[in-house]
Order: sequence, then structure tokens, then C-alpha cells
Amino acid sequence: MMNRTDFRPTKEEIRTFVDNNFDVEGSEFEEWQPLDWKHNPAFLQRIKDPLLLEWAKSLNELWLNLGRKMKNEVKENQDLYSIIYVDHPVIVPGGRFREFYYWDSYWIIKGLLLSEMHATATGMVTNFLDIVDRYGFIPNGGRIYYLMRSQPPLLIPMVKLLMEDIGDIDFLKQHIGTMDKEFDFWIKNHTVEVDYNGRKYQMTRYTEQSQGPRPESYKEDIDVARHFDTVDKKEELFAELKSAAESGWDFSSRWFILNGTNKGNLTNLKTRSIIPVDLNAFMCWNAQLMAEFHELLENFEKAKYYKMMHAKFKEAIEHVLWHEDVGAWLDFNLESGRRRDYFYPSNIVPLWTGCYDVE
Repeated sequence: MMNRTDFRPTKEEIRTFVDNNFDVEGSEFEEWQPLDWKHNPAFLQRIKDPLLLEWAKSLNELWLNLGRKMKNEVKENQDLYSIIYVDHPVIVPGGRFREFYYWDSYWIIKGLLLSEMHATATGMVTNFLDIVDRYGFIPNGGRIYYLMRSQPPLLIPMVKLLMEDIGDIDFLKQHIGTMDKEFDFWIKNHTVEVDYNGRKYQMTRYTEQSQGPRPESYKEDIDVARHFDTVDKKEELFAELKSAAESGWDFSSRWFILNGTNKGNLTNLKTRSIIPVDLNAFMCWNAQLMAEFHELLENFEKAKYYKMMHAKFKEAIEHVLWHEDVGAWLDFNLESGRRRDYFYPSNIVPLWTGCYDVE
């Protein structure tokens, strides 16, 4: 087409080319509804308010609409599809999101277990574990163009949800090494040294280093990049956009740095220059859970390592991110070496993960 049109095809010619050479969206899936769906799970019976009960019932019925199972053809011809094949059916976020997403799935699995859909939840967690074995980490979402970045690390807490629900020690034993890989990925690829008040701490940040705009938002990123006049500045912007997407907060003033403030726009993204409260709280939680898992399996040396990592994360969060004068944890600006005095829900994630000293 490009040669025939001297590299200037019309919109209609492009549309015809796409129609002739690509399947319609959603063609990678077959019809499927979860076999373990229950019309009246026990949690509904505990709701007394009639309006809330109707709302909860409608939520429970969403499982029937959001389930996806990949065709075997996708497995046999992975190079023809952008979707990452997984063996077990998944629940997707819905709307324009037709594939699984990493941290969304934690909340989905929590809801599935509440709805007594144990098999579907176990299948989704198993998919993620298989993906770690295949790629060394879990990508942002279920497309090959997400393979250069991740999302908030909640695989290990997903396994914790399963263990609390089904208590399958054999499942834990089978997959503990895979969870080690997921933890190591974040330590090796997202850790940076923070020098604060004369001490050094190892803390994590969101960072993505691949070149070019986000494939899934190519036009939007190119449009923003027009504000910059050099290739290097454009690449810096693309890296910041992808790092913000990795955070799951795409996009928020949380990642803007303009004259030391959170003002500005997408051209002022500095995600990689910010130590986030939530990510470090997640890693602290992961370390605690991994210590528990290894102790349960009597892998005491491994448990000792994770206890040490948990203590280090907790200490760093306490010393670098906690501020007694405001009674909250705050993100940290690596460029200025100062706290970011802005409140977001992420500021209190350590309360949720239990990564703080009671005193």
C-alpha cells in the first residue's frame, strides 16, 4: 500500500487495508461464562438495605459479562495476536479494556472470592504465575506491547487471598519460586539509593526505559512530544509517560514537578524522580508475606532474607516518607531531596499494608 500510494495513503485506503488484513477487536475470544458463578452468594444474604442489595446483585451479575476465554488458535498462533495467551479464563475491567490488567486483577480476585467463585479466582492467579515464569515479571496488561513495563506489584497479595480462602499448601509450594522471581524483578529493576539526613536507603520507584511512545496511546504521546524540539527530550517524555502508566496513576498531578510543585501538565511529568509511598508500602507488604510463606514451607533461610527486606522497607518508609508534623506519609522528590507536600489517597497505603510501627 505504501509503495502504491507513494507513502501518502488516504484515510479510506488505510481503512480498507486494515479491514482486509486484521480481524475485528475481540476475535481472539470465544463465548464463555464462568461455571462457578452463583446467583445468590452468601454475602448477598447479609445485606439488609433493599437498595444496596439490588446494587450488589447487579455487581454480582457483572461476572457473567466480563469473563473472557482465549481461543486455542491464539495459543497456536501467538505471533498473529497482540494478546498474551493464558490457559485459564479471566475477568477483564470492562469498557474499552478487553484484556486483563495487573493490579486491577487484585480487586477482581478479591471480589471473585467474596462471590464464592474460587475456581475462576485460582485460574487468574495461576495465569499470572505462569506469566512470571514465561517473562520474568507481570506486564502492565495482557498485550505484548505492555511487555516493557509492569504495574503495582500485587501478585504476592493475590496468592495471600487464595491462601486465606482455600489454604492449599501444595499450591504455595508449587509456586513459591515464581513469587521469588516477581519480588526480585522489582528489587533489581526499580530500586534506587536515597540519601536522606546523612543515611542511605534502598527504595523503589516506577521507571520504564524503553524507547518510543506507548504503543497503545501512540498518537496522544506524539502530540504531547511536539512541545519538545530534540529527540532526547522527546524520549525523556516517553519514558516518563510509560513510568506513570506503570504506576496505575495515569495520569495525575502526583507525578508533575514544575518549579518544585505539583502544578503543570503532561510535559512536566517526572515519575522517575519520585519515590512513591504506595509502591514502597506494597514492597514492604510483599516482603512480609514472602517471609510468612517461606516459614510456612520451612524455608527458613529464605524467610530470614525476606524478614530483613521487610525491616529495611519499613525503616525507609518511616525515616524518609513519614512526617510527624502532618501525621502522614508523603512522596519524596529525588531531584530536590525534599518531601512532596501534597495529599493523595496513596499517602495512607502503609496503613492498609501494615507497614508501620504501632508506636
